[in-house]
Amino acid sequence: MKSFIEFKKQREFGELLADTFAFIRNEFKPFFSAIIKISGPYVALFLFAMVFYIYIIGDQFNFDFTQPNQFYSSPLKLILAYVVYFGTAILAYTFTTSTVLHYIKSYVDNKGIVNPEEIKKNVYKYFWPFLGLSILKGLTIILATILCCLPVFYFIVPMIVTLPILVFEQSGASDAYSKSYPLIKDEFWITLATIVLLLIIYWVISFVFSLPTAIYTYAKMGIFSGEIDPGNLDSFVDPIYIALNVLGSFFQYILNIITIVGSAFIYFNLNERKYFSGTIERIDSLGNSKD
Repeated sequence: MKSFIEFKKQREFGELLADTFAFIRNEFKPFFSAIIKISGPYVALFLFAMVFYIYIIGDQFNFDFTQPNQFYSSPLKLILAYVVYFGTAILAYTFTTSTVLHYIKSYVDNKGIVNPEEIKKNVYKYFWPFLGLSILKGLTIILATILCCLPVFYFIVPMIVTLPILVFEQSGASDAYSKSYPLIKDEFWITLATIVLLLIIYWVISFVFSLPTAIYTYAKMGIFSGEIDPGNLDSFVDPIYIALNVLGSFFQYILNIITIVGSAFIYFNLNERKYFSGTIERIDSLGNSKD
């Protein structure tokens, strides 16, 4: 029997990280089964769009400087590649993140027994609010980055809990956005430290998966041998390069699930510290059981 992991309780720094990986390990089979069934088609669409994007970008850049007119030979094709790539990336991110959070909601509501049909229904039901809030979240971080690097460290903390608020409190997108700031007010530094450590873990593992592409690229350019062959740069993009890029991006995309699950634990920890909702529920359930 799998042990039930209680989300609605206060956790210290180490517990947040440990329980994030414990949940993924305990729920591995049904968890990833739900992700594949609901968001799998959109992730596949994103990977196909990536192949198109890499091929077009590689075709557009011609390093034969004797024919400068070949550089960016088709701007319309390049714009189309960007639109398709980023459009499908947003779609895949929205469905994957929504599936993960709605899976956790079903897990919490039913004390460890998930309902796949309920998860799928809610993912499609909240698609537009989820998409709108995801875009607003991204624009907030981008704007903070443009203004100055330091504000990013402030805005990244409330932004990590906006989507969990939307799912677990069943609130609107604007309400979830506004509720995120007071929620993190008294627990800013410990939450930031948790987020930073989760991102470091993600980046380190992602770097490992990106190594084959980097090694192949450097080998093809002749950097390892010290003899760079400009002739090879005209055919820089080949099937092996595309396949390595797609596989690396796929594994990096899957690894993003760690940060999504971590954001759910962060939300419940903050919510419990501020409102004691889980404690109140457990007290009420004890009272009802006595009746």
